[in-house]
Amino acid sequence: MLSTGALRAHLLAARLAGPVATSREESLRSYRAFAARDPRVLIGLDPEWTWGQRDLIGLMADKCGVSADPRHVSGHDVIDPERTLAALDAFADRLGAVAERNGPVLLGTGHPHRLLGFYAALADALSAAGCAVLTPAHGRCVDITTRFGLRTYNLAYVRGVALVRDPGPERPGCEPGAHTHSPLPVRTVLGAAAEAGGVLPELVIGDHGWVCGAGQLGFEAIGLGDTDDPALFVGEAEGSVSVAVPLDDAVRSDYYRPLTRYVLNRACLSQ
Repeated sequence: MLSTGALRAHLLAARLAGPVATSREESLRSYRAFAARDPRVLIGLDPEWTWGQRDLIGLMADKCGVSADPRHVSGHDVIDPERTLAALDAFADRLGAVAERNGPVLLGTGHPHRLLGFYAALADALSAAGCAVLTPAHGRCVDITTRFGLRTYNLAYVRGVALVRDPGPERPGCEPGAHTHSPLPVRTVLGAAAEAGGVLPELVIGDHGWVCGAGQLGFEAIGLGDTDDPALFVGEAEGSVSVAVPLDDAVRSDYYRPLTRYVLNRACLSQ
């Protein structure tokens, strides 16, 4: 098993934690937008409490290890690797629990170009452990508002992981899917499963709107979040998100492989 010390060293070397690529300016902009209840930053969450920018800075300092000083307004954000490790342990514990009872799971990502491999390995391991990896609403269209206007995407599953793609035939060499923060894909997936009278997930695993959208609907949800994704950590603080793991969610895809090994080993899901 990958030791905690080795994983900590990897987190820092790969800049998954420690000084990360996300800038303080980006994070503060997200906190301001969240405080103003901008749906682009709420990503499916309907907060119960009132969150001002200073409240969010304090929360993110506690959950991620960013600077708690509101006068710190520039430079790289910092994630405390100890917080990442603790959250990965909690994340693995939830995987182990659902595997132990052979519960159905749903996995989805808004970062397919970076995180597809991470989630696909979890899907493989959970399936091997006897969990049903759900794939409802495959091929369904979803209209998502982007900075370029309203765009239509298609829901797809790659190795058991839900994502959205631009419509049209798949082209070799292209990215596996589109980047999105929207909760509409998970709402569409869960709604389709419910309408069909199908199995619903006992655990939703993912990022962005997949986690917050599912958690807001009352499903247990766990996932990964960067320092400019306050919604996941607000959801965890309020109880609608079970586990939010602080890390840079946009480094090279192969940098997540040690995290996969660590999580699967702790969850007793290694094959």
